[in-house]
Amino acid sequence: MKVTINDFFKKKQEGHKITMLTAYDYPFAQIVDEAGIDAILVGDSLAMVVQGLDNTLPVTMEEMIYHTRMVSRAAKRAMVVADMPYLSYQVSIEEAIRNAGRFIKEAGAQAVKIEGGREVADKVEAMTKAEIPVIAHIGLTPQAVHRMGGYKVQGRTEDAAKRLLEDAKMLQDAGAFSIILEAIPAGLALQITEDLTIPTIGIGAGAYCNGQVLVIHDVLGLFERFVPKFVKRYANLKGDALDAIRQYKEEVEKGLFPGKEQSF
Repeated sequence: MKVTINDFFKKKQEGHKITMLTAYDYPFAQIVDEAGIDAILVGDSLAMVVQGLDNTLPVTMEEMIYHTRMVSRAAKRAMVVADMPYLSYQVSIEEAIRNAGRFIKEAGAQAVKIEGGREVADKVEAMTKAEIPVIAHIGLTPQAVHRMGGYKVQGRTEDAAKRLLEDAKMLQDAGAFSIILEAIPAGLALQITEDLTIPTIGIGAGAYCNGQVLVIHDVLGLFERFVPKFVKRYANLKGDALDAIRQYKEEVEKGLFPGKEQSF
């Protein structure tokens, strides 16, 4: 059975945590799905962990659709959420609906994610009216990295916290069925979570959110350029891959591979 919006609401009501991870291709999406994760986010974070870029801004709609298609083919149970890239929704409501609709129609996603607070509430409302489920994203929003002056914790002051709480309520009223809270104090995340009827999903927002999301390359130890404070590594796949490839190299150079078992 595919995970739906109703499952998100039910988990919040019953006090069960929502699990979300990113994935960007068929093999990893298949693994995440088989592990029983509730939702797979095809994040624009692929810019850094897959494409080797410095931030998420250069990623295009076509690239996001390409990766979302691969993930959708693999996900039998998990909800697939497509991240709307920079300038795919900011220009106009019409563009926002058209681009969000492409993720549903062409790429097989069940929902989209959009960054921003009150300034995107009109887009969230319009997409929801067009039958496109929307997850909102406030706090540290990577597409606003230049305006924010870097990747910094948000909502530390009383005024900033008040604004984020207001943004969360506006996005809920606009029709978002869930909100990602990134890099905000745990106490503020708790207040937002308690004030909303829709579930919150945290990343660097403490333990009180209704669910958690991380980038899979961080979880598996595949990305080393920088490791945020909120990341916990559960494996060191880069190290395992290096060991395997070095062994392959050595065996080829010594004439040990291929052996009789690998020959016809």
